[in-house]
Amino acid sequence: MAASSSSSSFSVRFLTPCLSSRPKRTWVISATPAPAQVASSPEVDASRLEPRVEERDGYWVLKEKFRQGINPQEKVKLEREPMKLFMQGGIDELAKMSLEEIESSKLTKDDIDVRLKWLGLFHRRKHQYGRFMMRLKLPNGVTTSAQTRYLASVIRKYGKEGCADVTTRQNWQIRGVVLPDVPEILKGLADVGLTSLQSGMDNVRNPVGNPLAGFDPDEIVDTRPYTNLLSQFITANSLGNPTVSNLPRKWNVCVVGSHDLYEHPHINDLAYMPAEKDGRSGFNLLVGGFFSPKRCAEAIPLDAWVSADDVIRSCKAVLEAYRDLGTRGNRQKCRMMWLIDELGIEVFRGEVEKRMPGKNLERAAEKDLIKKQWERRDYLGVHPQKQEGLSYVGLHIPVGRVQADEMDELGRLADQYGTGELRLTVEQNIIIPNVDNSKLEALLKEPLLKDRFSPEPSLLMKTLVACTGNQFCGQAIIETKARALKVTEEVERQVAVTRPVRMHWTGCPNTCGQVQVADIGFMGCMARDENGKACEGVDIFLGGKIGSDSHLGEVYKKGVPCKDLVPLVVDLLVKNFGAVPRNREEGEE
Repeated sequence: MAASSSSSSFSVRFLTPCLSSRPKRTWVISATPAPAQVASSPEVDASRLEPRVEERDGYWVLKEKFRQGINPQEKVKLEREPMKLFMQGGIDELAKMSLEEIESSKLTKDDIDVRLKWLGLFHRRKHQYGRFMMRLKLPNGVTTSAQTRYLASVIRKYGKEGCADVTTRQNWQIRGVVLPDVPEILKGLADVGLTSLQSGMDNVRNPVGNPLAGFDPDEIVDTRPYTNLLSQFITANSLGNPTVSNLPRKWNVCVVGSHDLYEHPHINDLAYMPAEKDGRSGFNLLVGGFFSPKRCAEAIPLDAWVSADDVIRSCKAVLEAYRDLGTRGNRQKCRMMWLIDELGIEVFRGEVEKRMPGKNLERAAEKDLIKKQWERRDYLGVHPQKQEGLSYVGLHIPVGRVQADEMDELGRLADQYGTGELRLTVEQNIIIPNVDNSKLEALLKEPLLKDRFSPEPSLLMKTLVACTGNQFCGQAIIETKARALKVTEEVERQVAVTRPVRMHWTGCPNTCGQVQVADIGFMGCMARDENGKACEGVDIFLGGKIGSDSHLGEVYKKGVPCKDLVPLVVDLLVKNFGAVPRNREEGEE
């Protein structure tokens, strides 16, 4: 079953048996002008549907008439176009300046604190002044041993300041970067086929797909060609795409490829759900899922189906509708779901349809191809691939943190036992695919798997997720990664569980750790101890579910001091998740 192809489209095969399939062709879609005039709608006044942005000299900017009441970030974009730092070589000049020179001007200070995020560079002003986190694009979480070793070489030079994290969007973040090194790092990234472009601020985040794509025995569709093409479109093949770089806020996209919903489609702004219509391969669309401090919302059906050939065109249309019409005032109300709420789903759908080729958007297929009664598979450990004689091995990366030497070892293992490929997952873990079954025993005996990245972690550790926390992130209220590991270890000494319980930690209400989809979520806050003294604490969320019956968890208890968490978590596990207290030897603490 294959998508139709023509001279103006690409062909993608569903249920492809070829592991190494990669789209050979690049895909760049030129900008189309925002519609200047729109018809009146019974629900929404026509004036509200006038695009708020216009194209000037290749960049999209907010029109003068819509600049009242805009937020500070929008003002920064108006003062200087962020994409010019990359597309017109501004980063080279900035990298030559001292921090003292940069700080002396508001313009350049805003460059390092705000505009550099368009290049995936985040200044850690509060906790690592002068150092940056760099976020990579890694569509579908697919990376190579060469890429991994290059990133290791970058962070190694920064000593204890340098490390890497696997993120909840299936990509790498590296830490410790200093500005003078950035031009050289960007060239190095390009040499190994990586980019950090348009991975922060008001841009499209890393396109997420099935981490088992291409070798999954139960695969519905190989998501890699789609996520690759999405990334190529979003960044114009790593050259920079200003048509989608001035969004009202950040924007997430995923393509679903398995019944397990590893991609978490319901928390994405746009999710492609595989569905057939009249014998044609394609996708039903979900829109509007997001997390924020003030509101979290699950994606809803757009009542739209697109063919396999129209994935990029439909993404472009949704993005342009959001870019043109989204509000730019209160940052907490600038995500796409707020626009959908304001316009109504049918009016929003109409705006997307106007931006599609031929101004046509088919109604959704009656049902998608996702099996509703499906037990989510565990990808950690050893599992057979669809290719006879090969297996993939899922490794647990404790809270996603990796050091340079460990990255080099991961690259070596991928080369020695697989085909030089690694897969990252949204749960902050790593998979080595294409391992010949004759090599499995030797791989499992490797010290890295024995000492650090176990294929068979404990039931509570295997699904543990934690954001960066205040070790590096200036927005985080509490430390998360080390604390998540410590609390989990202490809880495991007191109770035994019979099934995984997904526990997520996030350092602040921005919820990068996605606590609302966890069985038990911990959101950082300031609390009061028994003496009324301020201390690090958490708001506890309970009941998040992932999969076809997904729903968001709700607040269970607020302001719990971190030091009081272990007995509370033990109690929750016993009462809600069937945990059993461990018998302790006499005299054991």
